[in-house]
Amino acid sequence: MSTQDFVRAARVADIDTVVEVQVAAWRTMYGPLLPEPVLAELTGAEAASAFAEQWRAAVRNPPTSKHRLLVGTHDREVVGFVSVAPSEDPDRWPGTDGEILALHVDPAATGQGHGSRLLNAAVDHLIEDGIRAVYAWTLEAANPLRSFLEASNWQPDGARREIDMGVLVPMVRLHAAIGP
Repeated sequence: MSTQDFVRAARVADIDTVVEVQVAAWRTMYGPLLPEPVLAELTGAEAASAFAEQWRAAVRNPPTSKHRLLVGTHDREVVGFVSVAPSEDPDRWPGTDGEILALHVDPAATGQGHGSRLLNAAVDHLIEDGIRAVYAWTLEAANPLRSFLEASNWQPDGARREIDMGVLVPMVRLHAAIGP
C-alpha cells in the first residue's frame, strides 16, 4: 500500500484535528518551560474550544486574501498545519513581509517531511502574494520549531519579545528572504 502526503487548504471539517495537533505540539514545546497548571490551562478543553473557533473563523472568513491556513496530510489524515499572513509587526511592511503565524506537526509524525512540505507550501503562497521576506516568532529556548527553522536556514533578526503565559516566556523572531 502506498502512502500519500499532500498539503492543501484547510477545510472546516479539519479544524478539530488542527486543534488536536496544536495542543499536542504545544505540550511538547511548552511543557518543559511552563508550570503544569499553566500548561494544563493553555492546552485544556476551554482553550481548545477557543482555538477551534479561531481556526474556523480563519477558514470561513480570513481577514485578507493573503491569510491562509494549510494542512499537511498523510494518507488523507491531517498531521500538521501552517498559518500564514502579512506581517503585523510594527517594524515590518505587510506588503512585502509575511509571517508564519503557526507551524505545527503532530509530535508522533515529526521527522517524516511534513514540516518541510508545509513550510514550502506556505512560502510558495507568500511568494505568489508578492512577499519577499518571511518571519516567525518562536521560543528563545531550544524547541522543535526553532531547530526546524534554523535547519532550513532561517536566522534570528535581533527582534525579541516576552509573552505572558503565566510566566514570562522569551521569544525571538527568525527570518528568511524568499523573493528578490
